[in-house]
Amino acid sequence: MNTNRRAFLGGLSVLPGLMLPARFALAAEPLKISHQFPGGSDKEGDFRHRLCARFAQELDKRSNGALKANVYPGSSLMKVNAQFSAVRKGALDMTLIPLPYAGGEIPELNIALMPGLVTSYEQGYAWKKAEIGQALTDLLASKGVVIVTWIWQAGGAASRNAPVIGPEDVKGLKYRGGSREMDMVAKAAGATTLSLPSSETYAAMQTGAVDVVQTSATSLISFRLQEVSKHLTISKKGKSYWFMLEPLLMSKAVFDKLPKDQQTLIMTIGGEMEKFALDGARADDAQVADAYIKAGAKVHDLTDDALAKWVALAKTSAWKDYAEKNEGSARLLKLAEKVPA
Repeated sequence: MNTNRRAFLGGLSVLPGLMLPARFALAAEPLKISHQFPGGSDKEGDFRHRLCARFAQELDKRSNGALKANVYPGSSLMKVNAQFSAVRKGALDMTLIPLPYAGGEIPELNIALMPGLVTSYEQGYAWKKAEIGQALTDLLASKGVVIVTWIWQAGGAASRNAPVIGPEDVKGLKYRGGSREMDMVAKAAGATTLSLPSSETYAAMQTGAVDVVQTSATSLISFRLQEVSKHLTISKKGKSYWFMLEPLLMSKAVFDKLPKDQQTLIMTIGGEMEKFALDGARADDAQVADAYIKAGAKVHDLTDDALAKWVALAKTSAWKDYAEKNEGSARLLKLAEKVPA
């Protein structure tokens, strides 16, 4: 991607008295949006891919073709673990990625999947306008990243042999939690853990490398884990100890070089996509149980008692460890706790 070319073209648009005939109008290279999730059509498939595609369509339409984007699903452009670093450096324009995947680079970002910290969609989306949202936005900006769309997803647990409802059920099992902090809670409950992206969970379940996969309802469907699972635990009340922030991000280096009107357009459309994201996540929450029942798996409800046990264990393990990492982590945790459940 040639960001200098895009900056040059953006500068042309503000030079006084410079008018180019339509047949000579120049367009910047399309933005590249990379993600790990399966592709699909406008109406079917993983809603995270459809969100990216819809975002690109709206950019093209509302900019009259001056701002375009191409979407690369299924890690077809770049491996998932390389995406965040590439966005920070300006080598990749945009990505939709689980934010805790970047926790190795920026430990504070592990708050984006802190077990029991967010227990409802309402609480998660309230972050954006709360102090925690501004603090997280500022942190990412300081690292070269812009949050374009806030996306929250609830999760459940798929297991190969026995149902996993409360923390006591993971003792002795091989567990994938989706973040360092979720794995820490599982370890405190007696599990052994391994870290791998959602796109690798099917093979791990199939081969027995992992017994339990904790992930979003959308990934539980999109990666066809019902084919290799006998049990699913999901909340029927929309409550969970597993909520992940999985935003659409943009390189600040690329964003800052765009004309102001294009920056405004990107953020406007990004904000509008949040309703689509919430609707998509909730639809998958409702559909995941049917998908597993159809495949022959048994579906179990996350009880209020089990939820309380997970939250209590998280506070004494993952929350405590996170807050002790550094002053920034401790501050973010305090701000997040201010947002009512």
